Amino acid sequence: MSSTTGSASLGGDRQIASAILARLDRLPATRHIWVMVVLLSLGGCFEFYDLFMTAYVIPGLAKAGLLKDLGFWVFKGPSVFVSATFLGLFIGTFVLGFVADRFGRRLIFTCSMLFYCAATLIMAFQDTGWGVCFWRMIAGIGIGVELVTIDTYVAELVPASIRGRAFALNQCVQFTVVPVVAFIAYKLVPTSPLGWEGWRWVVAIGAIGALFVWFLRRAIPESPRWLLTHGRLAEAEVVTAQIETRVLADRGGAALPQPASHDVEDLSARGSFGEIWQAPYRSRTIMLMVFQFFQTFGFYGFAAFVPALIAKQVGINLSGSLLYGFIIACANPFGPMLAWLFADKTERKWQLVGAAIGIGVFGVLFSRQTDINMLIVFGVLITLSNNILSYSFHGYQSELFPTRVRARAVGFTYSFSRISTVFAALIIGFFFDNFNGTTGVFGLIAFAMLMVVLSIGIFGPNTSNLELEKISH
Repeated sequence: MSSTTGSASLGGDRQIASAILARLDRLPATRHIWVMVVLLSLGGCFEFYDLFMTAYVIPGLAKAGLLKDLGFWVFKGPSVFVSATFLGLFIGTFVLGFVADRFGRRLIFTCSMLFYCAATLIMAFQDTGWGVCFWRMIAGIGIGVELVTIDTYVAELVPASIRGRAFALNQCVQFTVVPVVAFIAYKLVPTSPLGWEGWRWVVAIGAIGALFVWFLRRAIPESPRWLLTHGRLAEAEVVTAQIETRVLADRGGAALPQPASHDVEDLSARGSFGEIWQAPYRSRTIMLMVFQFFQTFGFYGFAAFVPALIAKQVGINLSGSLLYGFIIACANPFGPMLAWLFADKTERKWQLVGAAIGIGVFGVLFSRQTDINMLIVFGVLITLSNNILSYSFHGYQSELFPTRVRARAVGFTYSFSRISTVFAALIIGFFFDNFNGTTGVFGLIAFAMLMVVLSIGIFGPNTSNLELEKISH
């Protein structure tokens, strides 16, 4: 083919791609759009169950004596277990974050879910602390890949005008499982149903997500944006037409809005790791690296240690700390619900900044309470702030890079939160044991939140209501 013919062909492909992207972004927010988000989020529920059960099975592992053989240097069993979780997450995001860019959102969404469910089930049958930690790390690898895939999937399937609310709904659905795992742990961890230790039941229940994989896979299409970047224009056209047909049915046949002109990415480009270090992505990559490293001190510093923090603050037993941890956990879905009110009205970066300030302030106030009622109040406020932070950054990080490297870039920058949590779990455990319990922990968290505010507030670009392709230019 001559260069002239090749250029004409590429130009024609760009026009087709631009038209498909315009058709996707003009879609109104009907039932079918929200159903796709909910189905992706249901897959993420099992991932969140697996992730958040960390805090609630620690007391059971300690009761069973499985933490006593864990530890090194100044770090003790619970911190080692939490760190194993996030070491796996680091490997999944840093080493394997690219797989959704190469093999597609739909396939990796399915495979990663099966992978971590299987590893979690094996973990439930371990009889040594190191065995538990090893399989916890293996499960974490699958969870890390799934986290990256869901973020890119949601961002690419929904119109620009509702991307904020889509992530709010996504996080709301996923966080509903947190009080569920807290309640299950409260009921089972102190007991041994059918002669099997309660913590094992909590872990094994998390593996049932594998049963839903085939249903979810059949109901969710591949990302048309991913198909376009891989030259599969005909398939992208078919998927887009199918989505439009269902949206039209939701509207009772009423005509769809006319598509406007739309930016399109370079279809001849093939994403590489080196691209995220070129302008304009280099500054975004560095900004997210700093943000991700520090945000975990606030988010998981509280979420992974909440029963222990409560027990330390007011001196109550295992059942009591798990009960109050469950009460606080019930607030988890309400943070994204609250965010729904301003998700697409307020610039995303300032939502992040406001949430970080809330975590820092409410955390310091939590550390000064001795009354259980006030502990619960500030625990709820920390949880709401944490979840607004989580909703907003999951959406924000997926907006900053082009489709061809979106999963790779999100995985790489997100991995800094995973590796920082390996250290954060150890450092927070050390501060908890050696620096006046909760006072030391939340002093550390307040400093971390200041770093979040500075990195996002000063260096973060605006993204709300903009086309993904426009943001990535």
